[in-house]
Amino acid sequence: MARFGDGLAVGPDLVAAAESAVAQAVTPLDGPPDLVFVFVSASSPEAVEPAAQRAMEVAGTPNVIGCGASGVIGGSQGVEGSSAVSAWAARLPEARIEPFRLETLKFPASEGEAMARLAVVGMPQTRDDDVVAVLLADPYSFPVDAFVERSGEVLPGLPLVGGLATGQGGRGTTRLFADGEIVDSGAVGVLLGGSLMTSTVVSQGARPIGPTMVVTKAEENILYELAGMSALAKLEEIVSGLPEDERRLVEAGLLIGVAMDEYAERQERGDFLVRGVIGADPEVGALAAGEIIEVGRTVRFHVRDAGAADEDLTHLLADLDLAPIEGALLFSCTGRGRAMFAGSDHDVRTLRDVLGGPGVGGFFAAGEIGPVAGRNHVHSFTASILAFGPGGKEGPS
Repeated sequence: MARFGDGLAVGPDLVAAAESAVAQAVTPLDGPPDLVFVFVSASSPEAVEPAAQRAMEVAGTPNVIGCGASGVIGGSQGVEGSSAVSAWAARLPEARIEPFRLETLKFPASEGEAMARLAVVGMPQTRDDDVVAVLLADPYSFPVDAFVERSGEVLPGLPLVGGLATGQGGRGTTRLFADGEIVDSGAVGVLLGGSLMTSTVVSQGARPIGPTMVVTKAEENILYELAGMSALAKLEEIVSGLPEDERRLVEAGLLIGVAMDEYAERQERGDFLVRGVIGADPEVGALAAGEIIEVGRTVRFHVRDAGAADEDLTHLLADLDLAPIEGALLFSCTGRGRAMFAGSDHDVRTLRDVLGGPGVGGFFAAGEIGPVAGRNHVHSFTASILAFGPGGKEGPS
């Protein structure tokens, strides 16, 4: 008997698929589940709702969290663009489990303020033995980036893991469910505390090129100078020295990594928060980054390809300090799967190879949430993982 299980059912009858996926996930457990995640891939939000409702009815616990998605992960498979339901179940009698729903309230601007103020409500009160939180959010109605970047204020020292859910029709078509309710806005999740052993992995799937450099002139997200040289000229200098295959990767999509530890003797792969280079201005020699980068920060250009992504994920999983991993939640970018690899199963199969068995579930997200160097961030093109180790031991993430 196990503490974790997963299930996957594919087909147009999503209510039946929900029943099947949940049954597969809970059957191996050594008792009734304490927590169940369910993810539904459907052509419309109207199709997600009855499947989600049925999953919550048959799960055997009130602690059911989930969302609609463009693709789901379970049963050692990834399924993209087809009607399917995945489920993940956990037996966690030693844990404190607090599902939550977050909403955004807007307050009128006070005198002297240019914009209205937003407040997020619904987060449970934190406790000293909190371990980790999982968040599923609608990017159209919830300020995901701002909330995650400031999550240290409401979740002091806690890792936050999860993903952005989207419906097939964009705004208004996302469906989230938690604590018996189905909603179309905000965010849902669960706060886990007590005697749990967990660890987090964010595989950014990129590798560095060229040297590390100090930003010597910048304004907001515009980089004017790197190492005292025009940013664009510095990039051209680096690219000119690359082999042809790496030049093609630069052309396919250039990234820039911001060093998370300025005092490290060496800055290698995994030591950077990776963001996109989203534009260039040849007239002034500037580059635009997908993140505000301050003068004095250490940066390094990166590229992304399937080989780098595979190597990065495998390396990070091998370094996990859990022995053994008994179960895991996987939030993989919609830009991974068959868009990056030969098929949709790469990330889940790599993770299950480490586990040596079942207990992996998740979905393809429109943005992934996870900590890098101790701070929570929203990412893209990543695989964000929450791994569970042996039960009954104290162990913060």
